[in-house]
Amino acid sequence: MNELLTPEQMAEADRLTIAAGTPGIDLMDAAGLACAEVIRQISKPCRVCVVAGPGNNGGDGLVIARLLAGAGWPVKVMLACDRDVLSGDAGQAAKSWQGNVLPAEPEKLRDADMIVDALFGAGLSRSIDGKLLRLVEAMNAADAVRVAVDIPSGIDGRTGGIRGGAVHADHTVSFFRGKPGHYLLPGRSHCGVLHLADIGIPASVLDTIGACARLNEPGLFAQSLPRLVSMAYKFTRGHAIMVSGGPWNTGAARLAAMAALRAGAGLVTVASPTDALPVNAAHLTAIMLQQAETAGELSRLLSDQRMTACGIGPAAGVSAATVEKTLAVLSAGCAAVLDADALTSFEGQADALFDAIKANPERGVIITPHEGEFAKLFKARGPLDDSKCERAVSAARQSGAVVVLKGADTVIAAPEGRVAINASAPPMLATAGSGDVLTGLCLGLVAQGVAAYEAACAAVWLHGEAANLFGPGLIAEDLPDLLPVALKSLQEGQQTV
Repeated sequence: MNELLTPEQMAEADRLTIAAGTPGIDLMDAAGLACAEVIRQISKPCRVCVVAGPGNNGGDGLVIARLLAGAGWPVKVMLACDRDVLSGDAGQAAKSWQGNVLPAEPEKLRDADMIVDALFGAGLSRSIDGKLLRLVEAMNAADAVRVAVDIPSGIDGRTGGIRGGAVHADHTVSFFRGKPGHYLLPGRSHCGVLHLADIGIPASVLDTIGACARLNEPGLFAQSLPRLVSMAYKFTRGHAIMVSGGPWNTGAARLAAMAALRAGAGLVTVASPTDALPVNAAHLTAIMLQQAETAGELSRLLSDQRMTACGIGPAAGVSAATVEKTLAVLSAGCAAVLDADALTSFEGQADALFDAIKANPERGVIITPHEGEFAKLFKARGPLDDSKCERAVSAARQSGAVVVLKGADTVIAAPEGRVAINASAPPMLATAGSGDVLTGLCLGLVAQGVAAYEAACAAVWLHGEAANLFGPGLIAEDLPDLLPVALKSLQEGQQTV
């Protein structure tokens, strides 16, 4: 159930289910029942205020009010429109509510212990303003538990953006499949605990509507990861090259190299400028060291067919020399991972980078920009949608690479349109060197022959899992040593499926 649907796709899922014979009011009743059950799980009976809007989200709220009142809970309903505005299934739900309906006014929230946000669903098409914005602000200020129906009002279900203002929910109950807005920021931070409920929509509707994205979970990539066999030896597990920066900037490459080794690459070599050889040699043991002062020397090193992948960028320096070395990596024919300075060095000449990536599409290239690096590569390439998923897919198509658009809501996108949202990374990863470890994870996996998209998805997930295993106080140096535990938990999880 890791498929994600846009609000438009979810509406189509409803339509197909109704067309197949399930009455719309049955879906609404099922949605209201699912919300009421969650409410009963998280709270003892308390004073509930249902804030209902003019559409089906409001209809869901009225069903919730009816069910909770029927179970003996003290419930009042506030309606943000005239009652006769409600039509169709929502109108039918309104008729089934026998209690009073109050106008939606902020002061009426004061005595509520719980607020059910049924103002707007994920398909909100305009910004909340005026009286409704003041109502949302009052809901947030109330000393009450807030439960959102479908998605917190004001959150765009497609992008996770805030439309004027948004409810901060403690719990959100949604239906059938999640939406990008549940997992992309800032929407994710407004949802609280997300509960996904089955309301009778068959999974077969996905055959017709597809999915806009997926949640990055092991089911996406675990079967693609290499399995050790008794006849394996180091060269069958791949040889990764990590390009180092100059003598004062060598740590980033070593962090990446160690992560590549921990990810399973049979051999890892740091390709170092001459003046950085002593400091790199002083810190490396299982990881090998080779001199590569120039792009030509790097090309000669990569001409060995046993070299299966090369990473470049962390602390490489923003320079013409880094441009030359990156193009040398891309011309070598092995898999490649480009990060940081290997991307920023192409500001203003992105086409040269993209042409080099596309010259050998079979090779597999991953680029791992954060938002600042992303903007420098793609800022002049036409208007971009405000959806992080759509921006990442557009960038993947333009560049020919798998794009890992980093952040607390990292998005992984492939040129053919596959896209995944990662929602498991903890804030402890906001520490120097963390991104270098992610580069190394990607490198170690593609060095073993894992396809670029699956390698990127796995690397991002393992990165977050390792950080979750450590907890507060994490620094980047801790991450490689946590990878064996993360990999073991991944393997054990697959065995129990």
